[in-house]
Amino acid sequence: MGLWLINADTLARGRFVISPLAEAVACLKLLERGTPSTPADRVWLDDHLPDYRARLAADPITALLIKSALGRRWNADFLTPTPAGEGERPFHEELADVRAWPPDAVRDHLVRSLERPLPGVLSRRDDLAGRAAELLEWVWTQTVLPSWPRRRRIFEADAVARTERLGQGGWAAALDELRPGMRWLGGGRLQVNMHHYPPREIHNAQLLFVPVTPRTGWVSWEEPYRYAIVYPCAGPLAEAGRTPVPDALGRLLGSSRARVLLLLDTPKSTTQLVALTGQGLGSVGRHLKILLDAGVVARRRSGRSVLYFRTATGDMLVQAPR
Repeated sequence: MGLWLINADTLARGRFVISPLAEAVACLKLLERGTPSTPADRVWLDDHLPDYRARLAADPITALLIKSALGRRWNADFLTPTPAGEGERPFHEELADVRAWPPDAVRDHLVRSLERPLPGVLSRRDDLAGRAAELLEWVWTQTVLPSWPRRRRIFEADAVARTERLGQGGWAAALDELRPGMRWLGGGRLQVNMHHYPPREIHNAQLLFVPVTPRTGWVSWEEPYRYAIVYPCAGPLAEAGRTPVPDALGRLLGSSRARVLLLLDTPKSTTQLVALTGQGLGSVGRHLKILLDAGVVARRRSGRSVLYFRTATGDMLVQAPR
């Protein structure tokens, strides 16, 4: 198994980081796979997959490059640079890290991801990093940027949920099932995947957790300074905000309050609702009070958090317009 040995200081300094480039790479992987994991993926692919395939059909070199870079077991490292640890960077700054890789290193990374010699048509080219960056820029501009504010709110809500879980159950609760194959084994041991690698010591480094909305993930590092775990947001959060508010429900409750009610199909804290809706804390609090008084929402305490959820009456109210 892939095992990271993490000392207490590194673990205590672990932080969640938003990376526009990681989201673009995750969406690229979904486009390349071409099969949805959720109903929302299906809608998104219907909107963007034909244009993606048409673009690659017109550029067979880039098509072969991406197929090679997204290997069967791992990605080519140049395509997934480790995010900076100081906070979110603009997409164009992160993309510059992809463009900056020298040709020899890019070819070496492709050989590792392919696990076999590089196809001749790629082995003779020095423009592979630039081609990959151009395609990632297209993915970002055409398929991610229009919905970036909603995606950011989902990332923020996921970080809140993970932090609350950390406070209630420790790192085992926060990291178990963060992504397929990952488990906190205790004693400073984190299983990051099921591949057979020698244990990797991560002492006095930055440990970054990077959420993405598609159902994919990977690990990356810039030894010995930063190590990143890219993971898919929790399913209910990743789907949050994609379902439109029914017109009748919006007219009855107001669109903002109706959005809060829709999101409470699974229990959520006020902080998560603020992140998901983009509404202020005071507005969300007022909506919750009215919904509680009407009996369509209930609440319960979970550790230090108060979680809100729909009652049976609330479910009936949401389902009636449909």
